[in-house]
Formats: sequence, structure tokens, C-alpha cells
Amino acid sequence: MKRCEATTVHNVLTIDVEDWYHVCNHDGKPVVPQGPKQVRPNVERILTLLAEYDVKATFFMLGSVAEEEPALTGDIVNAGHEIASHGYSHTLVPLLGPDKFRDELRRTAEIIGHQTGCRPMGFRAPQWSVNGNTPWALDILHEEGYRYDSSCNPLPFVGDPRGARNPYSIATSGGAIIEVPPMVTPSLFGNLPTGGGWGFRFFPLGVIVRTARTLNQAGKPAVFYLHPREMDPSGPRLDLPALQAFAAYGTRTDAEGRLRHLLQTFRFCTMKQLVETWEVA
Repeated sequence: MKRCEATTVHNVLTIDVEDWYHVCNHDGKPVVPQGPKQVRPNVERILTLLAEYDVKATFFMLGSVAEEEPALTGDIVNAGHEIASHGYSHTLVPLLGPDKFRDELRRTAEIIGHQTGCRPMGFRAPQWSVNGNTPWALDILHEEGYRYDSSCNPLPFVGDPRGARNPYSIATSGGAIIEVPPMVTPSLFGNLPTGGGWGFRFFPLGVIVRTARTLNQAGKPAVFYLHPREMDPSGPRLDLPALQAFAAYGTRTDAEGRLRHLLQTFRFCTMKQLVETWEVA
């Protein structure tokens, strides 16, 4: 059963498919500790919840996870969701450089294509790391056949706080690509990360709902993002410095209750559907 607001605007729920330990350390490289794999049961929780409300989402799949859990992409696609790319190793894009970035795009696309029969058309960088330090990244994405990117977050420290807060077209050396930023909430203190991550569980639910409603009333989509580990508040966590641990995990509150409220309240589509509509408009 699904209840939603009377609006023609569709929002987008995105899931970054990575495990609990896919957190970049201080030098921007992925941490890979010994420990249990939790990504499959957590993704299954998300799929069950989405099926309950008949909502389709976009799953940004980490190539290494797809390789280790080869049936997972099939489960996602068979449920009617979109698979996009999250890169392969969860290394920040500036550290990869152009050649390794291209290699990771191709490697992940080949894995996903082999598993699902469909290559991804969208990309999201680990920790929003496509930015002013990577002027070559969008050119490479377009050259590799990607139609949209969702890596530019209009927040301080990880992006451009003055950047656009709605989907927009970016010219690359080969043509245009659509950039789809996540939802943020403007405030006297700057943009707040209410669209996902620690901010989604930290700020009042009313603030999140009002922000999405305001966007929809202006004819704009709200783009949310979630990590599978946020469905498992009692699961394992890396032993990180306090500030980094908060940025990676936020509070240990389960995100399911808030996610359920959004699924009950708003309309949703996949990122692919949004971009196709945006390109036509």
C-alpha cells in the first residue's frame, strides 16, 4: 500500500551499494578490514521496504561489491530498480587520476553489464569527489557513455556550497552530461546535508519533509541517498577518530523509520527516468 502527496513531481531515492567498511581513511584510500560482509542482508532489507511501497530506486553499485556478490545486481534489477556505477574500489577520484578513473569505470561497467545485460548510464563518485580538482572526470564519463553524474554535492568541504541544487546540464569536451546533486536544505549556516548520510538521521524529519515539499512545489525533484549500513544500526563499525566516525556513520539511529515516512509521503522514480524527463524538457 502506498500513500503519496498529490503532485506530479517525482523524487529519486538512491542507494550507494557498499559495505560497512567502505569508508575512506585520512589519505582518501579505502579501508578494507577483516570482518563480516553485511551488504547483502542490508540491501535485502531495502528491497523489501521498497517492494512494500511499490517504489523503484537507483542503486549505485560498487564494482568490487558486485564482483564479490554476483547475484546481488540481479536481485536489484529483477525487482525493477536501476543499477548505476559507484566506481570499483571506493577510492576518491582525485587520487585515481584520469587513467585509473577510466579503468575503474570500464571494469565496473563490464561487471555490471555481464551480470545484468545492461551497462550503467549513471555514476556517483565516492564521497562526492568529482569537483573542481577533477576537471577531466566529466569528460571521461561522457566518453565512456555515461549520460548523468550525481557526484557534485553543494556543501562546504566536499563540494561547492554555491553550486546548483537542482539537475543541470554540463558541457564536456564531447557533449552534455546531466548533473544531479543530492537534496540540501538552505539555512543561515549554509546548505545542510538533509538528503542523506548522517544529516538524514540527524536533522529533524520535519525539516527534511519541508525541504522536499518546497522543491516539489517549485517543480523540482528531491534526491535522497542512503547506504545499506544505515539499515543496520547495531552492525559493525570501523574504529575511527570521533569526527570522521560521525561523518561516516552519524548517530547509530536506524534510517528505516524515516525512509518509510518518505516512501509513504512522496512519489519516486529512478534516476534514469528523471534524467530522461529532464533531457526532454
